[in-house]
Amino acid sequence: MTKNKKEVNIETRKGSTMDEWPEPIVRVQSLAESNLSSLPDRYIKPASQRPTTIEEAPAATNIPIIDLEGLFSEDGSPDEAIMAQISEACREWGFFQVLNHGVRPELMDAARENWREFFHLPVNEKETYRNSPKTYEGYGSRLGVEKGAILDWSDYYFLHLLPLHLKDFNKWPSFPPTIREVIDEYGKEVVNLCGRVMKVLSLNLGLKEDEFQDAFGGENIGACLRVNYYPKCPRPELALGLSSHSDPGGMTILLPDDQVFGLQVRKNDMWITVKPHPHAFIVNIGDQIQILSNSAYKSVEHRVIVNSEKERVSLAFFYNPKSDIPIQPLQELVSTHNPPLYPPMTFDQYRLFIRTQGPQGKSHVESHVSPR
Repeated sequence: MTKNKKEVNIETRKGSTMDEWPEPIVRVQSLAESNLSSLPDRYIKPASQRPTTIEEAPAATNIPIIDLEGLFSEDGSPDEAIMAQISEACREWGFFQVLNHGVRPELMDAARENWREFFHLPVNEKETYRNSPKTYEGYGSRLGVEKGAILDWSDYYFLHLLPLHLKDFNKWPSFPPTIREVIDEYGKEVVNLCGRVMKVLSLNLGLKEDEFQDAFGGENIGACLRVNYYPKCPRPELALGLSSHSDPGGMTILLPDDQVFGLQVRKNDMWITVKPHPHAFIVNIGDQIQILSNSAYKSVEHRVIVNSEKERVSLAFFYNPKSDIPIQPLQELVSTHNPPLYPPMTFDQYRLFIRTQGPQGKSHVESHVSPR
């Protein structure tokens, strides 16, 4: 595959900078627990990016909520009404919530609460698991290696679940005592949910049900988990827990905090604060599915706001293509009237954008559009 100029520029950044963070890491939890009266400059967003700069949608507005019960009958045929709801949500929103998704409610609660316990450990106990930008795996507090960047008000923990050769329990926390067992089971159930949604995405575009899955590598897909911890923030109107971005991978299954709102989705130049339904997952389309679908499905900008009263914990499960397969628009979805919008690029190459620059709105996927 011929490298374009953009790819070469990104690859030249890898070097030694990917092995270590450009500056000493400060844990946001430590800042939050130090009774700050003001926000450190490193966390103050430019005026145009602050939570109050773009109009927010009316409080009653929410992303679609879809009940998956009966999605596939015993003979494997899909329910057309549910399929249509998912199709509209993918095309119009890029985000939706799912109920009766097949993951046990008690497992969802256990996953979130195990991680809450972990983040409540003293910071120095968590340092054993500190991460680097090379893989992000472990305990972290920033995305991207740009020196002097304005940072987000959050800590996180990142884990690989698939492929199996990347799954290393030694990099998983050992406390609480049940966390490894719970997250292992949780990951397997969410992978099954992703497989069912992938079938729907394919069928809704008139493709064979396994078309998207095969393009991702069949059973050889990637799956990882980022657990987000957003401490209380002394000046939430100046900061973000996670800057505006679209997800670089294939599809994200988010288990939100069941007590505290924070996720905002951008639609029609307005920010919609998502109201999580009890024991629902929030599903969103990532850049790789936008590319595969030749932009029939679109990834959507989203961000996380913080508050001064309560912490938040959420679990983002990323379902990704095999890292070394070139991803490009599916042949069945392109024609002379609908040419391919994106050149081939592997997910390994693509995610270097995030690992060098951090979250940057939709600039990553938009900069990947083929020249005309």
